Amino acid sequence: MPFELSEEQRLVQKTARDFAASQLAPFAAQWDEEEIFPVPTMRQAAELGFAGIYVKGDVGGSELTRFDAALIFEELSAGCTATAAYISIHNMASWMIDRFGNEDLRKRWLPKLTSMEFIASYCLTEPGSGSDAASLKTKAVRDRDHYVLNGAKAFISGAGVSDVYVCMVRTGAEGPKGISCLLVEKGTKGLSFGKNERKMGWRSQPTAQVIFEDCRVPVANIIGSEGDGFRIAMMGLDGGRINIGACSLGTARAALEQAQRYMGERKQFGKQLSEFQALQFKLADMATDLEASRLMIWNAAAALDRRDPRATMLCAMAKRFASDNASKIANDALQLHGGYGYLKDFPLERHVRDLRVHQILEGTNEIMRVIIAREMMRQ
Repeated sequence: MPFELSEEQRLVQKTARDFAASQLAPFAAQWDEEEIFPVPTMRQAAELGFAGIYVKGDVGGSELTRFDAALIFEELSAGCTATAAYISIHNMASWMIDRFGNEDLRKRWLPKLTSMEFIASYCLTEPGSGSDAASLKTKAVRDRDHYVLNGAKAFISGAGVSDVYVCMVRTGAEGPKGISCLLVEKGTKGLSFGKNERKMGWRSQPTAQVIFEDCRVPVANIIGSEGDGFRIAMMGLDGGRINIGACSLGTARAALEQAQRYMGERKQFGKQLSEFQALQFKLADMATDLEASRLMIWNAAAALDRRDPRATMLCAMAKRFASDNASKIANDALQLHGGYGYLKDFPLERHVRDLRVHQILEGTNEIMRVIIAREMMRQ
């Protein structure tokens, strides 16, 4: 794998960086404080091609790679973690429709999704099935040309606001082979939403339950075939883990840069903080851990692009390593600010809050270790 970005990749990276600096970073604190979901700003990101990064061009996608996506999400997250993460979720849902949906579904939904005229949510987790995703209970019973859905999904980003819900539901027997993937449109009779959850981080995006009560969804809205849902979900999560790892990089980088600036400004005991060797060593370790995490994300993204058989394991490794390191980097950056880091006048407390969930979603970091060990035992 080359360690030097191509001219095209540097342009993609710069475009995302400039957008994050001008359209995300100046507003991130307000969005967090007031719980504002910045849909108009995300539509501006879509104009740059960031809403269909690896979707085919005939429906408005950018046809970029997973490696390109990692570059983009690191930059966007340096501006606003929660917004970057939501754009990642939207991309995953759109990719599932593009990769596994029939032509009617693709042509009907993806032009509006790649422009973010419509926004999408991904619905896998349930109140009773988190890490054990294959045990999901939401039922979809065939009734002529419709499925009738009953059940609920939990912790769904965009719930109540999104126009499209890509849902994993049980159409068959217990276990992974009984799961299928359905597209549910907002406004469908029997579809409702729970109250907005009160969260530690990612406060600018709504999160709630998605509830199905005799919700009738056309059979034509199936993505793939019956029984394909779990495979689609797991393939989507490989890319999702790279994206959330890349988001972790961006937020950690922003925290590190803030700490470095502060150390050059703050004086104690008659010297700038940057003159204390103990603090220099701390900064050096933070920078080293960030660089190592970035290399793991890039390696996993490149493996997924070339369809390396080790890609699932590498994605799990990279997500675990990057999200753990990013949380530590942000926490150390807060510590370097002392009491000021604990105040909302500085972005560090928001970075710490936003990053905490990265060790939980797209598969907890404990589940990442399960995946890694399982893949090792197969070799």
